[in-house]
Amino acid sequence: MRKPIALLFTLLFILSCGKQNCEINTAVAKINVNVDLERLERTFYALKDEKEVTAFLKQHPVFADKYLQRGEYPGQEQLVGSLLQLIWEPNLQKFVKETEQHFGDMASVQQDLTNAFKHLKYYYPQFTVPQVKTFVSGLLGPDIFLSDSLVIFGLDYFAGKNASFRPQQPDYILTRYEKENMAPALVTLISSKYNKTDQQNTMLAEMVNYGKSYYFTKQMMPCTPDSLIIGYTDQQMADITYNEGKIWAHFVEKSLLFETSHFKVNKYTGERPSVPEISARCPGRIATWVGWQIVKKYMAENPQVTLPQLMANDNAQQIFTQSKYKPKRN
Repeated sequence: MRKPIALLFTLLFILSCGKQNCEINTAVAKINVNVDLERLERTFYALKDEKEVTAFLKQHPVFADKYLQRGEYPGQEQLVGSLLQLIWEPNLQKFVKETEQHFGDMASVQQDLTNAFKHLKYYYPQFTVPQVKTFVSGLLGPDIFLSDSLVIFGLDYFAGKNASFRPQQPDYILTRYEKENMAPALVTLISSKYNKTDQQNTMLAEMVNYGKSYYFTKQMMPCTPDSLIIGYTDQQMADITYNEGKIWAHFVEKSLLFETSHFKVNKYTGERPSVPEISARCPGRIATWVGWQIVKKYMAENPQVTLPQLMANDNAQQIFTQSKYKPKRN
């Protein structure tokens, strides 16, 4: 891949990513959606004894069952005892205060979710807005729990690079665990409910499957930079956009599009700090980004296709062929 881009180009690229397609459709804006973020950690870490913890669990049964994995404990008494140990842990109490300071009232996240859910109801009127809660477990729970009726964010995962607790992940993954990544990460998870995927297990099928997911997320969050949706840095986005033709040529020249080896496919779709087969500067998961570009081109070439129709289409070959995707080398 090429040498670093001139600063001016990089700045122009970043600005364009943040502003393109950012105007909210009037019909979408009119949709009534109410998102209340319930900060469970505030209540939980103020509990004092077994009686109060038991009452908390009774008040939040789905949270207890799904997020705290109540069924994994021999009985309620053991779960309550384990939770009291969390509450009494001094380092965790300190961390909870850190998250409170870092996240504040979470107004920006709440607004992102509100806009995303409005778009979801616009494209899928039967979509039911879930309850949204937050919690701090000391990284014992998942980063995001999602069901049809409930979303739980593990704030400890998104507390930022200066937090005293950080997920045990390499740096290139930790860059995706920031407050601004919360809403797009959730919407990408939600996309799986609507994304009918091609089961051919080829490189192309995987590329298009991921591409549809990212395209879905962008449609739900048009004001969100592409970098936050896919989890690349601004510089990585600038690099791969400039070198799109070269990246595509690699897949074509190496006859990778119809590759079915899981090992080879995962080299280009799985988590890696880079894809040295293309360049030391090429970020991991690059095939998923290429898939996104294919889907974008397909929708541009076929304006009569609606988003629900795209998501219901499990024919990756058809999407690719009708996209007429063939970027040129710079």
